[in-house]
Amino acid sequence: MRQLPFTVALSAALAVTTAMAQTVPPPTAWKWRDASGQINLSDLPPPPSVPAKDILEHPPIERKAAAATPAAASAAPALQQALSRPHTDPELEARRRRALDDQATQQRQQHQRDALVRADNCSRAQAALALLSDGQRISRTNAQGDREVIDDKTRADETQRVRAVIASDCR
Repeated sequence: MRQLPFTVALSAALAVTTAMAQTVPPPTAWKWRDASGQINLSDLPPPPSVPAKDILEHPPIERKAAAATPAAASAAPALQQALSRPHTDPELEARRRRALDDQATQQRQQHQRDALVRADNCSRAQAALALLSDGQRISRTNAQGDREVIDDKTRADETQRVRAVIASDCR
């Protein structure tokens, strides 16, 4: 007789636990592997930088509830589209755009500086070619400070070097 209340209480507790387990939906979670190889669990989707192959689990899409009513059925594509879009912070997105714009501006400025240097090299090389081609005697100062007249071989070598500069910088 003593065991009867205990058995009834145990049966009631077991029935309540079973009923609660059946009514509570399973937790919906995302599971993915990040760039360092760690596995992450969250109720939010992974960041957009995670490739699809690294997403290990995602919550099931409930189609029964959406198809229950015509209004819900018409809202399902919009809901799917909203869920598929990455969730980003507008301020973070604005900072990212500003950083990309700054980088593009720096690249344009660097290209402009390079173009100016090439134009200067081109004009100097064309002037040197004209000087080498006119046939006049050209002299240089050597490392000891003595003046020396360049010979025909040195003139031909220098002409070839100047033409290479013109070919690369005068486009």
